[in-house]
Parts: sequence; structure tokens; C-alpha cells
Amino acid sequence: MSYSPRLKDQYRAEIIPALTDKFGYKTVMQVPKLQKIIISQGLGDAVADKKVIDHAIADVSRIAGQKVVATISKKDVSNFKLRKGMPIGTKVTLRGDKMYDFLDRFISVALPRTRDFRGINAKGFDGRGNFNLGVKEHIIFPEIDIDKVNKILGMDITFVTSAENDEEGKALLDAFGFPFIKK
Repeated sequence: MSYSPRLKDQYRAEIIPALTDKFGYKTVMQVPKLQKIIISQGLGDAVADKKVIDHAIADVSRIAGQKVVATISKKDVSNFKLRKGMPIGTKVTLRGDKMYDFLDRFISVALPRTRDFRGINAKGFDGRGNFNLGVKEHIIFPEIDIDKVNKILGMDITFVTSAENDEEGKALLDAFGFPFIKK
């Protein structure tokens, strides 16, 4: 018996038929699907303190369940005391089962723990069905022990879909259970 994430099974059983009925797709291959989730952080403080990157990599790796890489600067910026090749952020790309596991934890556990949460604004779509979202505090994830956190960091999360436009992308994320603000 092999493991299959809950949202992956839900996508196959419920979301594909619902979106096919709504948009009138002729084949299952036309139905938009979630391709990958990218979690990234920009850490400007890493220029002064090298330990910031190490702590951020450890925290985001714990959240994603996968190894995180440090992003490095591509050029020198003297005003920011930044040199080419210095680590200035973190990023990780989730695909497959880890992507669905992260999405499940994000929707059902992390978002409700956000302070003063009233829903997600749907203005984060890019015109091609992909959705961008900023999280102000990484401590909303249950994997992070608040007592061991040196500094509360934010992160950007990008949900990349195979949708043709924003309407199809929003319908897909709605079907997964994204708590978009109702107008």
C-alpha cells in the first residue's frame, strides 16, 4: 500500500469533474493542475550577519520538508554593502507529493493561525493563472518552534498552475479550499 496525499486524491476524484463541468473541457488533460509551489525569502540582513541565512535555511527546510538552497547576489551594490556571490535569500521548489502535503498543511493549519486572518485577497494572480502570496510571519507553520526562533521572517509563496487564465487558476485554487475573500 503506497501513500497518496489527501489533496491529490481529492483533485482526481472531485476537482477534475467539477472543473470539467464548469469550463466544458473536452479531455481530462485540459483541466488545470497545480504544477509546483515555490517558497522564497529575501534576507537583506544577511549582508551584516551570516547566521541569518543558516537559521532561515533550517526553518524553511523544516516547513517545506525538503532541502532549501541559498540564493546568491549576482552583482555588487555598494549602497547596500553587497558583493557579488554573497548569500541574500533562500528558495525551494516543491513538486509532486511534497507539494500536495505542503498545500494541505498551508490551507488547513498555517493560514488559520495567521493573526487577524480574514481570508486571502485574490489580487495576487499574474494573468496566466499563477498565484503569488506573501506571508509576514513564518511562525504560523506548526513545524517552527517559537521559542527557538531568533528572528521572525516573512516569505513569498508562488503557486504555479497549468491554467490558461486567472479565472481558471482561481477556480482550481478555490476547489482546493483556498479561503479567498468573497466580494
